[in-house]
Amino acid sequence: MLIPAQWLLKGADRVLPLVRRVPFALQRLTLEQALNRCLAEPLGDGEFDLLRGRWLCLRIADLDLTWYLTRHRDGLGIAQRARADVTIRGNWREFLLLASRQEDPDTLFFRRRLVIEGDTELGLTLKNLIDSLDPQVLPAWLWRHLERAGKGLAGARAPEAQPG
Repeated sequence: MLIPAQWLLKGADRVLPLVRRVPFALQRLTLEQALNRCLAEPLGDGEFDLLRGRWLCLRIADLDLTWYLTRHRDGLGIAQRARADVTIRGNWREFLLLASRQEDPDTLFFRRRLVIEGDTELGLTLKNLIDSLDPQVLPAWLWRHLERAGKGLAGARAPEAQPG
């Protein structure tokens, strides 16, 4: 019998791949609005200015999703294609663990569950910037759900990590 966290993860494994079927224009609109709203304070403080004129490629390999992010005058912008200065690649579960702070970012990168390619200095600076962001920049409801999902994933992974 599946526990709720396992049931949700199995559901996510089925639903998340459908995102790639969403037209890119809708993906861009949704992501730009969400990122710029959630990160308004750090953006206003200039924390993402290191992306001005540079491109970060986020590649979620198991979902076959790729987005290119840069810093525009009005906030973060997303493109379907660009010449990436740095790429951060991994599977959705690793990005969830990173975003929910359920696993140390250095561990995820050291074990190559998340990979930085290209300008590694820029990639590490971005990783540290994202890791330093206070979860309070996110709406409380979003952080609660993100944290709960990450804890469910971390709990579901725990038996795999134990020697058998």
